Parts: sequence; structure tokens; C-alpha cells
Amino acid sequence: MAVPSETQFNQETSRREFLKSASLAGFGALAAGSLFTDTVLSAGVQKKTAPEHLKLSLAAYSFNRDLQKYWPTPRKRKTPATMDIMDFVRYCGELKLDGCELTSYYFPNPVSEDYLKETKDLVGSLGMEVSGTAIGNDFCLPEGNARDEQLEMTRNWIDYAAILGAPVIRIFAGRVPKGGNEAEAIKMCQKGINESLKYAEQKGVSLALENHGGITSTPEQMMRIIDGINKSPNFGVNFDSGNFRTEHPYADLEKIAPLAINAQIKVEMGARGEEKPADIPRIVKILKDANYKNFIVLEYEADEPPKEAIPGYIKQLRKLI
Repeated sequence: MAVPSETQFNQETSRREFLKSASLAGFGALAAGSLFTDTVLSAGVQKKTAPEHLKLSLAAYSFNRDLQKYWPTPRKRKTPATMDIMDFVRYCGELKLDGCELTSYYFPNPVSEDYLKETKDLVGSLGMEVSGTAIGNDFCLPEGNARDEQLEMTRNWIDYAAILGAPVIRIFAGRVPKGGNEAEAIKMCQKGINESLKYAEQKGVSLALENHGGITSTPEQMMRIIDGINKSPNFGVNFDSGNFRTEHPYADLEKIAPLAINAQIKVEMGARGEEKPADIPRIVKILKDANYKNFIVLEYEADEPPKEAIPGYIKQLRKLI
């Protein structure tokens, strides 16, 4: 089955050629004249033929209950942390994963270049790659000191990601500030992403916008934001399988999958307190049908203790990818 080449996503490609090739590749969700077709065409995201075997990673957030959180703000714990980021890396090595997501929250603050290099070396010594990292940013804030701090934190973590060898940072959009409106929040978010993206390009790091509630609660909101982002091979979507609390979450995941440059799999779907087991085979198929080519990252958030549950889900994902 023919897959659109990188050049077919160039802005000079005609709408008719794109729609024809997308149809052949199975992008059935991208209907002619739809918001999603226009966005994929204009975003300049480079799509390639998916490899026969996707790589598997685990997000450090899976051990959020065990790790001490330092970023963006420290978390006060009732009991001492039982794990640090190095312990997490070793655990991923025990599972013989292809990679590990070194979520920024759990690095000491301030973090030294030596610590980052030591972490990277440990990952490599265990035969793995750093699949990415994540920051808890909010780009919807109005101009002022709080926003400047968010942008500075983002630049810092772009630097840190480059040292770690992390190819991608999953970023948030944020939420409408008190007294604000969604249109203005989207505008500020776009401005923050574009400013940060310019720096990320210089460092060889990509930014992946996550569907993470707020102004990214639906694929339509996601696409409104993406429409205002400068065309760049260093920008795309972080596909989070558990974050659409919509009437038809699987259909909505299909809409953002063609733009995914990073993908997180969660084992449950639904609003907090109403979670149901996710159809993991269906989610993986959505990604494969969209010719996704990067890491599949398990982000475990269910009630069963992580070390008891994660190995089983890793085994399942290995069979699926």
C-alpha cells in the first residue's frame, strides 16, 4: 500500500494529490475539506513509512507515586520517595526496553550537566535510548513574569534534552487563565510554542504538543492551535491515548494520529473515577494505520502497584508492535 513521501507533504503539493495519496495510505479520517486535512497539509509534518517493529519505552511518570517531584514545583510528600530517576532507568533496563522517557519532573532542581550526562551514560550502558522527556508548562499565561518563567523553563529543558540525547519534549498548551477567554489563550499558546520552537530547532530537539485537557481537550481545539504554529519538522503532536474525555475518544485519537511524533499508551480511558480498561490493540492499530514510526511509550496510571502491573502491559505491547 503506497504511503505519502515527505515531498508530498510540502506546501506546494496540490490538495488533490495529497487527498489521493492520503486515501491510499489509509488516512480515511482525513476527509476532503476537513479541518484535519487542512492541518496535516499545512503543518509540514514529515511522515515516513513505519518500521516493521516499533520501539518500546516507559515513562517515568508511571512511578509518580514513588518518585520525588522537583519540577515545575516541588511536591511535599507524606512519606519519603522510594525511587529516583537512576533507579527508574535501571528498572527499564531490567525490562529490556528499547528506551525510557526521563520525565523532567523527577530530576533534581537545579540539575547539573554532570548529572544529565551520568543519566544518559547509564541509559546507554543498559542498551537503551532516551525516548524523550516532558515539562509541565503553561503557555496560556498572559505577558508578565509568570509567563517569562515558563518560557525560560522550556528553554532550559530544551538544553537539558539535548544533553540527554532526548529527541522530543512533550509539551502542554495550558488552560484559559481566570478572567480570560479561549481565543486569547490559544493565541498566547501559539506564540509560546513558536518562540520555543525556534530555539528547539537550533538544539536539534522536537516539541510535541500533548492532548492534555484545557485548550487541548478535543481534536478540534488541537487543530486550531496547530494552525498557528510555524511549519517545522521539529514540531508535531504527542498522542496520549487516555486524555480525550470525549464521546468518541478512539475516533478522536484517529484524527490526531497522523500528526504524532511521540505516542503514549495508557491502560485506562475515561474521566477520573470513571476509568475503564483501554482497548490497547485498537490504540496500537490506530498508530500503525497512521504510519507512526517513533517510540510507543507506556505511561501507567492505574491503581495496581506499578511494578506488579507494568511487566504484563509491556509483554502485551511487545506482541502488538
